[in-house]
Amino acid sequence: MARKDRTGNRKTREQRAVRRIPEMGYYLVVTDTEATERCFFNGLHDSLPEDVKKKLVIKVVETKTQNMIEKCFEMTAYEAQYRIPWIVFDRDQVPNFDQIIKDAEKVGINVGWSNPCFEIWMYTYFGSMPAIHESWTCCSRFADLYEARTGQKYSKADSDMYKRLCEYGDEDKALQIAAQKYEQCLRECKRIPSEMCPATTVHNLVGEIRRKVHKS
Repeated sequence: MARKDRTGNRKTREQRAVRRIPEMGYYLVVTDTEATERCFFNGLHDSLPEDVKKKLVIKVVETKTQNMIEKCFEMTAYEAQYRIPWIVFDRDQVPNFDQIIKDAEKVGINVGWSNPCFEIWMYTYFGSMPAIHESWTCCSRFADLYEARTGQKYSKADSDMYKRLCEYGDEDKALQIAAQKYEQCLRECKRIPSEMCPATTVHNLVGEIRRKVHKS
């Protein structure tokens, strides 16, 4: 007999199948930006082999910075086993940046933070992570580099962003550079994250997904 949904209507076999746990994980990525992270992670998923796409889900959801943790709980409340929760956000002008990280980690939510902004992570695809402390400077300089390498103007809403980063850059090298920079910050800064130490932990999320794909 078909199961009923919350409205009392019976679900079809196809509808029930949607709720099955993806073999390689269901990543819930909650972010506070309107375009950049969505374009990047959607592009990452689109790049996966066809047989892997159905086994590994990446869902990107936008909300306000102060609501990211609450949004994660809201979306996993009834289906916690289906999702691997992450919040991905930038230091930028967020006054309680460090506290959000602590609060998320305390309740089991993974954090992909970038200081000063997400572009510092994308810089690594082109072989470096410069010491830039202001978000607007980082975005501007990355845009110049992106155009020089790809021949295309940089747009935060570019659906081909991830594909171009991999085509004209090197993701394996990006993961190495980000990991090395993070370790350097741990050694040199009194605390992590630090305003004076450009770094990111987005590589942990990307690296985890890539390792699963390589093992498949």
